[in-house]
Amino acid sequence: MKNKKFAALLAAAAAVLLLAMPAFAADEQTELPASEAAEVQQEQTAAPAEQETALPVDAQTDGEPEPQLTYVALGDSIAAGVGLPGVLCTPTESGLDYSANFEGYPAQSYTALVAQGLGLDRQHAIDLGLPGLMSADLLDMVQNSGMSQPNQATGSTYTYPQFQDYLRKADIISIQIGSNDATVPCVMGLGEATHWKSEKLVELTVSGDLRNFSLENLQAMTNALRQLRLTPEETRDTNRLLFHGMDVICRDAYTHVTTNLPLILQEIRKLNPDATILLVGWYDPVPLLPAWNRYFCDLNRFAKELAAQQEGVTYVPVTFTQTSSDAHPTVRGHRYIANQILSALK
Repeated sequence: MKNKKFAALLAAAAAVLLLAMPAFAADEQTELPASEAAEVQQEQTAAPAEQETALPVDAQTDGEPEPQLTYVALGDSIAAGVGLPGVLCTPTESGLDYSANFEGYPAQSYTALVAQGLGLDRQHAIDLGLPGLMSADLLDMVQNSGMSQPNQATGSTYTYPQFQDYLRKADIISIQIGSNDATVPCVMGLGEATHWKSEKLVELTVSGDLRNFSLENLQAMTNALRQLRLTPEETRDTNRLLFHGMDVICRDAYTHVTTNLPLILQEIRKLNPDATILLVGWYDPVPLLPAWNRYFCDLNRFAKELAAQQEGVTYVPVTFTQTSSDAHPTVRGHRYIANQILSALK
């Protein structure tokens, strides 16, 4: 597998789709039952205010946390803070090492903002987010403190003996996982359909440079777009993936996540019976795809029901997270997620 190209495509599926299917946006709405539509409308009304709000004012006044309180964030690249300045990563023979990011995560990430709201230092707020992680990978990490095979997105084999120790000592554990269960196979299919012609475009997107607009970045994007020209065969294969393959992939991904997430909770409870667990929901990074819209709506519904069935588990909706061109949360998006987590803890 071409890991470099695959990892690049992972964050820019939206750009590839728009280039390959300019008319596809006409059918981007998914109908919801009346009761759910009303609930979504209520959230949409409140969302702008939540995005603008600073961390809850009384987060540190409603009972000061004890000094030994520890918060641990589990997840993929969203939790790790990818896209923000300051993510710590070291290349190794086995791929990429993010262990320095466990306590050295970006100050603008939602882990740091939750820690700020709870009055915790970095020894008591640990970010175990690992880019590219899928639900089966997280289950492996929770069970064994390591992966039995390389991560599909990054080609890295994550192994951290301290992983379970962090979970055992945690008072609060947030879990954010499942987006890659759909995006990894979808983007792999797009890469194969286009013979990786979009490499230049997606590498530019993933780099994060487009978060800062400049003439240089605009010229680089223009050049990358000129290099993306699909043959009739590539266009046909891409269309086939969009109109049929995405539905199949998202159905399979839903099965994987809904199978693995309860097992992850079960394994965490074996390590730590008393921790407060937060199931962080999902936002849709590519809203133009009806299959993805249904996938994330269904996952949010499942997680909400799963949390309601288990003691000490709370669902945290983050549907309206603001994202950048690399599909990861912006600074404001991380602040919104942090607000949602702190509100759930209150």
